[in-house]
Amino acid sequence: MVITNITFISRFESMKKPIILVTNDDGITAPGIRHLAKLAQSFGDVYVVAPDKPQSGMGHAVTINTTLFCEEVKIDDGCIKEWSCSGTPADCVKIGINELLPQKPDLVLSGINHGANSAINVLYSGTMSAAIEAGIEGIPSIGFSLLDFSYGADFKSSLGYLSKIISAVLENGMPPEVVLNVNIPKGDGVKGIKICRQAKSNWKESFVKRESPMGKPYYWLTGEFLNLDTGPNTDIEALEEGYISVVPTGFDLTHHQHLGTLKGWGL
Repeated sequence: MVITNITFISRFESMKKPIILVTNDDGITAPGIRHLAKLAQSFGDVYVVAPDKPQSGMGHAVTINTTLFCEEVKIDDGCIKEWSCSGTPADCVKIGINELLPQKPDLVLSGINHGANSAINVLYSGTMSAAIEAGIEGIPSIGFSLLDFSYGADFKSSLGYLSKIISAVLENGMPPEVVLNVNIPKGDGVKGIKICRQAKSNWKESFVKRESPMGKPYYWLTGEFLNLDTGPNTDIEALEEGYISVVPTGFDLTHHQHLGTLKGWGL
């Protein structure tokens, strides 16, 4: 299942190396993005533009009411050109494409996120919003997430499968207005890859109310994840069975099958 560097180079040796932009929402020094950036070097010329601090749950937020800063940094062995950005994941993709990279990238990779972005979580995810922003620009893109919040999570055991997915996208391209949402089960016993649909789910939310030393109330959002889908072939089902889930995800939020319903209202 592992795509080696030799296999990739022999297949694409006559082509110009693709430009790959790597980003995330956990911050530029998070272990997940360090593993992904290193993996991406097997496939092309890699540039990293990522938040200077954690931006989880930011969704598709963009910075419009404050200044955006980008600083070139050297991390690990310093062989990848990288920028630390004060903005959101979507900001990182926008400024990377328009200002920092030498040309429009051929591929955008986001992650590897610490924690799941399956089911309804895709709507809140900064990781997936970065991938979707690239998709809006017509660039093939993939968001990767691992179901492990631990700083010391095992990213290495799934890299062979991730290589296979990246290679397939570079070879085949992506349909218009589609990005890939890839979630990886926790542990080293991954059974394979399943193409599946997004499970219907929700969060049963609550707020923990506390009081500051000055007597002002403040709140922490918490909640319980609810899988509301009993049907087959969902990302949740695949992950529970030990498979990497791959969901083709779009950004046209129109509920097309109900256009006729609304027209029938006489509006």
